[in-house]
Amino acid sequence: MKLNAFELRRLEEERARGVIRKIKRNPIYFILEDIYDTYNIGGLFRLADALAIEKMYLVGETETPPNSRIKKASIGTYKVVPWEYKKTAKEALESIKDNVELITDKKIKKYRNTLQVTHSTLQIIAVEQHKKSIPYNKASYYFPLALIFGNESFGVKEETLKLVHQIVEIPMYGINRSLNVIVAAAIVGFFVIEKISDF
Repeated sequence: MKLNAFELRRLEEERARGVIRKIKRNPIYFILEDIYDTYNIGGLFRLADALAIEKMYLVGETETPPNSRIKKASIGTYKVVPWEYKKTAKEALESIKDNVELITDKKIKKYRNTLQVTHSTLQIIAVEQHKKSIPYNKASYYFPLALIFGNESFGVKEETLKLVHQIVEIPMYGINRSLNVIVAAAIVGFFVIEKISDF
């Protein structure tokens, strides 16, 4: 079932819960740390739905639905993307680790492409400009995967970066230092799915 923007906005909460259960999800988790712009949060819900991620964690100072600007920017996708609020990225990661199913031969079938799931531990990657970062398209990825995106001005917190396995960044060739968080998440998110699908 595919819904357009008008249909998504009008989708009733109760019906949305049924839709959530029917979507085949990719074992990707978004962690949004202190994202201040509510339109960015709404856009990330829309992206999370496009990627069919497992769950999104709104962390710290990140606003949560039913904020009207999030609802508007998400075109209703906040109703179909599983999400949860946590005080810190560390708490979000602990929650994911507690809930990630160990991937066995029997459980692999629940994922869209059985070749995608090759590990039973969570990979944690921050998308951030940092002295230890590597280009996003040079990194190795596997599922299940947590992608951390930081504040529009200050990025991912240093204490959070200490929890990750890898830091990746998108090369910038002009005078502008960084991309909008939605654009950055889309570039990395779609690259990850295509790369692992081709594995």
